Amino acid sequence: MTSTAPRPSPPDIWSETLKPGEHWSGILRRGTTLRMTALEERANVAALMYNYESLLERYNMADTLKAQHTAYLTSGCVCYSDMGRILCSITDDGCGWHDTIGGLSDAALVAAKYGPSRFQEQRNDFHKNGRDSMLNELGKYGLGKRDLIANINFFSRVTVDEGGALHFDPDNCDAGDYVELRFEMHTLLVLSSCPHPLDPANSYRPRAVALRARVSGPAPAHDPCRRRCDENARGFRNTEMMFLA
Repeated sequence: MTSTAPRPSPPDIWSETLKPGEHWSGILRRGTTLRMTALEERANVAALMYNYESLLERYNMADTLKAQHTAYLTSGCVCYSDMGRILCSITDDGCGWHDTIGGLSDAALVAAKYGPSRFQEQRNDFHKNGRDSMLNELGKYGLGKRDLIANINFFSRVTVDEGGALHFDPDNCDAGDYVELRFEMHTLLVLSSCPHPLDPANSYRPRAVALRARVSGPAPAHDPCRRRCDENARGFRNTEMMFLA
């Protein structure tokens, strides 16, 4: 008699907490899924992605949006590289909208918005910014300013009105919201939990985010991300050609 009991979920490879204002980087192998969970409302996680086996290949915002006819990311979307391959797929999403156009904060913006802050006086509570946080991590891999690219801001929503002005939605993210990324190639992922540059809050208060990775395997033949559009089907094929050997 065939058992109908559900299979247990794969165990986590690792888990940790991205603390408020902290930056992090790591290698997510093909077939690994990373779940990010907002531990507080109004979280923001800026992300950069690079092909770890060839760091000149990296996330391309324009191709990602153009190929999928969208201005934001959610479940069913993928993140394209500038070589037409897929770095990761969004396989599950409890938030619903992730910003692709808002960019990173920098030191001048943070100082103007929140006031001066120095490590000498405030130690680890000093005001950090997204750009410098990313550069600190990129330096570990021999990358620098010329390697900064358009980033994704997970858990944040930015819309554009008819006049072209950008608007930040402060209610987009609740505590417990999550997003799952399945990596389709070996990917260098760089993260920062600094506040979104368009967040209108006048006090510096980044939020913590939980990170959990598990083995999930690469995209199956009838995966929703693969079948979203013809462009995605081609992107998966281009990616899978890398691993034929």
